[in-house]
Amino acid sequence: MRLGLFVTCLGDTLFPAVGQAVVRLLERLGHDVDFPFEQTCCGQMHLNAGYPDEGRRLAQRLAGVFEGYEAVVTPSASCAGMLRAQLGPERPPVHELTELLVDVLGVEDVGAYYPHRVTYHPTCHSLRELRLGERPLRLLRAVRGLDLVELPNANECCGFGGTFAVKNADVSTAMLSDKLRSVLDTGAEAVCAVDSSCLMQIGGGLSRGRTGVRTVHLAEILSSTGEEPAA
Repeated sequence: MRLGLFVTCLGDTLFPAVGQAVVRLLERLGHDVDFPFEQTCCGQMHLNAGYPDEGRRLAQRLAGVFEGYEAVVTPSASCAGMLRAQLGPERPPVHELTELLVDVLGVEDVGAYYPHRVTYHPTCHSLRELRLGERPLRLLRAVRGLDLVELPNANECCGFGGTFAVKNADVSTAMLSDKLRSVLDTGAEAVCAVDSSCLMQIGGGLSRGRTGVRTVHLAEILSSTGEEPAA
């Protein structure tokens, strides 16, 4: 399958290793992955900040950038949701990574090896907009060496919410504190999610608290085979 990778602004500027992990994983599974250099922001940030017209124009521009691909894959539930909502039925097929793997490619065991104790945080967009359900967990359970522990109060928001964290900093910080307490209660070495934005929020709190717990995107776990350094 010929796939177009939508890496997202956050991935491009702050988390390039996540996009690289997606490419490694899908190429290992036998698929061609292209990265169109003309891609830009999906417009979600503009829409959230009260500029819907500008946001929609950016989303619609991406429809042309990815025209001709069998599918578009992105390691971000929030950006996948934005593109679907704004482009409508005429859009190129847009899949969050776990949807592509489980629903389209029909694979759960991707041959990954990650010998660490991990807990999974279901981000708001993955949980409530895309309704990913058990897909990420099914993929994680198939990873050799991985000890998956349940996150208490998993469906509670981490407090990021894009511009919410900026406009409502005190509330955001309080929500983050609850999430960090849940993560630490698991005794996990790492917390995993499908959105780098939420991992940035949680990771910042874990780092400031010098907890020793790290964040890792699901794509980085699934791309790990033990032959390269683990994320």
